[in-house]
Amino acid sequence: MAFLKVVPLEEALKVINSFHLEPKIEEITLEEALGRVLAEDIESPIDIPPFDRATIDGYAVKSKDTWGASETNPVKLKVVGEINAGDTPKIELKDGESVYISTGAPLPEGADAVIPFEEVDRENEWVIIYKPVYPQYGVMKAGADIPKGKLLLKKGTKLSFKETALLSAVGFEKVKVFAKPKVAVISTGNEIILPGKELKYGQIYDINGRAISDAIRELGGEAYFLGIARDDRESLKEKILEGLKYDMIILSGGASGGIRDLTTSIVEELGEIKVHGIAIQPGKPTIIGLIDGKPILGLPGYPTSCLTNFTLLVAPLIKKLLGQNQEYRKVKKKLVHKVFSVKGRRQFLPVKIEGEKAVPILKGSGAVTSFIDADGFIEIPENVEILDEGEEVEVILFGV
Repeated sequence: MAFLKVVPLEEALKVINSFHLEPKIEEITLEEALGRVLAEDIESPIDIPPFDRATIDGYAVKSKDTWGASETNPVKLKVVGEINAGDTPKIELKDGESVYISTGAPLPEGADAVIPFEEVDRENEWVIIYKPVYPQYGVMKAGADIPKGKLLLKKGTKLSFKETALLSAVGFEKVKVFAKPKVAVISTGNEIILPGKELKYGQIYDINGRAISDAIRELGGEAYFLGIARDDRESLKEKILEGLKYDMIILSGGASGGIRDLTTSIVEELGEIKVHGIAIQPGKPTIIGLIDGKPILGLPGYPTSCLTNFTLLVAPLIKKLLGQNQEYRKVKKKLVHKVFSVKGRRQFLPVKIEGEKAVPILKGSGAVTSFIDADGFIEIPENVEILDEGEEVEVILFGV
């Protein structure tokens, strides 16, 4: 089957963006939240700290009682109790009184400062103070760290250990996050076998199934590898029908125009082909379709082509379903040597980043190490034949 109509990359992306797919939201426990993406803004429901507390070990006092204290004219205050962290103080401090207090403990009513125990002497029920303290010395006021109602985290934030710690600090047990898109992954081809099996002449181990599955997981989605579909209609159709249990299907291989490539006809039978062929090199043999409202994307079989098109087409869709920015990650580097291209072809060339340099990888898209060695790829427009040594290029990065 020949390519139906080769379209520009922008049109293929427009087709994908036209799919009626919206992020789903679920509520999960904080224990499960690491690495997930918030689906709502988070405001603090409480003050932190929730009470005025001591930041040092010492004596809670009324600061005015210490004014005028000196080495030659110390002030003596009566110690009327002790408060430790976790206590609920029942003492109301009166003039001329103090309370021994530990770090983190709530201040008794009436106190407005804590004088360090190292700076005083203790004689039985009296504390002797040799210098004055000012109001709020040794004290953190309620809400001084985080006031109630403060915006803590914005919708779309990916939760690292710092964010989960912050949520724990203000008492969240559960949070609303974007549900992980569930993606079925299928490899195709009679020559493909799974690692662990004996490799016979003419066979190769499957790389795309592993690479695509883990790329999906790295982005934050859930990948379900359904195995290898052989080059026969029933095997491939069975895998595709199984994949419809999930949010989308990604296939690799079986997307070109050869007689044994059946993906196109099966997608046409079960649903609708939206794109069959993209005007880029490598990566032209790509299928984009819909079956029962679920996207199915057939990526090229060569690893570099497959992962390049995954980065260009699939990754933004997964990011959309995770409520994240869909922009490609890019860095600017300088070419380490001159690159020649065929005029009239829009090319994506894998490159390795070495410091501020981009080193082109010219082994071809069929070589495993072309993408293993690559950190990303650069675009060479169709009207450009030469990129010069030292020319600044924009590298689209693999991964998250």
